[in-house]
Amino acid sequence: MSSSPDEQVQPTPRSAHSDRPAGVARRFFPQLEGMRAVAAIAVLTTHVSFQTGAVDTAVLGPIVGRLDLAVALFFGLSGFLLWHPWARSARTEAPRPDIGRYFRHRIVRIWPAYIVVVVLVLTLLPDAKGADLTVWLANLTLTQVFVSLSLTAGLTQMWSLSVEVAFYLLLPLIGLALVRLRGDLARLRIPAILAMGVVSLGWAWFADTLPLSDGIETKNWVFGHLPWFAAGLVLAEISASTEAAHHDRQSYPRWLRITVDFSANRRLMGAVFVVAYGLACTPLAGPTGLGEVTDLQFATKMVLGAIVAYALLAPLVCAQGPFRFLDSPVMQALGRWSYGIFIWHLAVLAIVFPLFGIIPFNGNMPLVLLITVTLTIGISAASYTFIEDPTRRWLNEREGRRRR
Repeated sequence: MSSSPDEQVQPTPRSAHSDRPAGVARRFFPQLEGMRAVAAIAVLTTHVSFQTGAVDTAVLGPIVGRLDLAVALFFGLSGFLLWHPWARSARTEAPRPDIGRYFRHRIVRIWPAYIVVVVLVLTLLPDAKGADLTVWLANLTLTQVFVSLSLTAGLTQMWSLSVEVAFYLLLPLIGLALVRLRGDLARLRIPAILAMGVVSLGWAWFADTLPLSDGIETKNWVFGHLPWFAAGLVLAEISASTEAAHHDRQSYPRWLRITVDFSANRRLMGAVFVVAYGLACTPLAGPTGLGEVTDLQFATKMVLGAIVAYALLAPLVCAQGPFRFLDSPVMQALGRWSYGIFIWHLAVLAIVFPLFGIIPFNGNMPLVLLITVTLTIGISAASYTFIEDPTRRWLNEREGRRRR
């Protein structure tokens, strides 16, 4: 679901053949592109497990059901990639990110393919046809989480995309709030971000006091999910700190040296992931299927999700490669198509059952998963080729012409 491209901003002189503004260069993280593919397939898998009833089986059920924590991974990826330019500008002479350009790229990255999905689903999918104007507008504007009963068949996963878009709006505000923490004061940025995440853990209790109409789930608002984004923000701060020191470990302050060693240890991070994910599969983090989630369970899930996201991402940023599986051509292709996999997979899943004569909530998870993955990847590849990539290229070319 993560909608941000795998790029960071680094200062560089403008080339005569470059369309990028002075002070901006892109750094590609192939391992993170591959991890985005893992997250997209995990989200698809957890929805298949629910709609085939596999989530209710012993042992396997909670494990596949809790793959919804892939959303935390998506949020962590977005947090890292989009925050890194802010973290770097606080420690170097790199310019502060261009907020106007940032919003233009977010809009073009998200809406073109998304609008196609919404229109087709609300027009053609039997369980979604006949939606009223409120549902249309809420879905087209990605404001579903603020509008009562506007999540509809084939599009229910979009609640998390709505949260991510809200984070896009918040990110520049967070950046400006911390803008004075530069140079020597940059050491306070991580504590400030962690404090934001801790405070947000109280969101569920605060939201209970809001005078809202029935059908609005405040636990799906961005304020409650800030710990998941904060995992990426903290990692971006760590990465920017190492870059400012030119990756010279001897010049790192003690806290950074310890943090990088801890974060780069793949076995240690793997163990942290297993423990956190295992705890998330228990009632501590609420039910893995349908069911009421208490405020405490929600807060616990936010903490465990943040740990899971950090444990998976930290070695990819702090450790030396290679990352053969994530860097492989197949995973790179799936990473490019991951946004399409996220936005299309529930619509595909909705037609798999009647098309292949499979009864929902009655088993057959391996078969349904195979069919859904195959069809979704094909559609997502087409979505990337004919919608996402052309619109992204159009924007880059337009910006390039305006700068000439």
